[in-house]
Amino acid sequence: MSKRTSSKQLAIYQAKNGAIAFRGDLEHDTIWGNLNQISDLFDVQKPAISKHLKHIYESGELDKKTTVSILETVQKEGKRMVTRKMEYYNLDAILSIGYRVNSKQATQFRTWATNILKQHLIQGYTINKQRIESHYEQFLHAVAEVKSLLPKENNITSDDILELVNAFASTWFSLDAYDKDTFPKEKISKKSISVDAAELLNALGQLKQDLIAKKQTTKLFAQERKVGSVEGIIGNIFQTAFGKDVYPDTTQKAAHLLYFMVKNHPFVDGNKRSGAFAFIWFLRKAGLLRPSLTPETLTALTLLIAESNPKDKEKMVGLVMMLII
Repeated sequence: MSKRTSSKQLAIYQAKNGAIAFRGDLEHDTIWGNLNQISDLFDVQKPAISKHLKHIYESGELDKKTTVSILETVQKEGKRMVTRKMEYYNLDAILSIGYRVNSKQATQFRTWATNILKQHLIQGYTINKQRIESHYEQFLHAVAEVKSLLPKENNITSDDILELVNAFASTWFSLDAYDKDTFPKEKISKKSISVDAAELLNALGQLKQDLIAKKQTTKLFAQERKVGSVEGIIGNIFQTAFGKDVYPDTTQKAAHLLYFMVKNHPFVDGNKRSGAFAFIWFLRKAGLLRPSLTPETLTALTLLIAESNPKDKEKMVGLVMMLII
């Protein structure tokens, strides 16, 4: 059993529809409740809760070490404030108890939980409408933060912005990383990769032929403005200083490749398409291509870089890295 110090009280209660809800600080991916709180939650006596917990752990339904935490709780006893150690049970244990106890509130909980499970199995997903409503302002803020990276005159549509917000939803980059300027800069991927300009130009040449065959481009596509332009970009992302790579992490190299291919305009035509292709080609070679990098997301990300202010280069690179790590 782990030992924690309770810094903030977490109030657990049952909503009108029978759902377990809570108020307070949620620093971890679960909630904790002591016997008193669980007893109040399901409207049963503490001995009944203890009995069910005993059976839950004896049957092996849950592991006591991972579901019980010792918290130091400060409470008033007479005129003194006394600190006592108390067992707290996590959400897994609370849910298991809810399926075992016999009370009106427990029945309401089971009815609610069964409906949620049924919805998930039939539809493949469940939606917490209250959570969506409470986070809607944050969502709008995320959209606004992405837009703030762009100049007033740009070709990014609202759909493009929403695509990026959706792609980064798991990290809420704009709400935390953007505000604090804490985009990933440390070494993340230990993968090493060797790329030369001739190899990339050959791959782009094949793409060019395919696009010409489909009448989607002309011979000007991926034609270097100046011989050695792509070689210069490759040399840049693989450059060293004092015997060490300037961009030591493979994700840093990939993000800078996309940025330089789009912003440096190495080609007469098709810089954005060539940059996006080179980015995907590089990630595939490095084994870092993720399902979250959909064609729509890649398009939005490429346009975002193309329209961005050069002074925001590090933020652009940071956004790309957050998508591919």
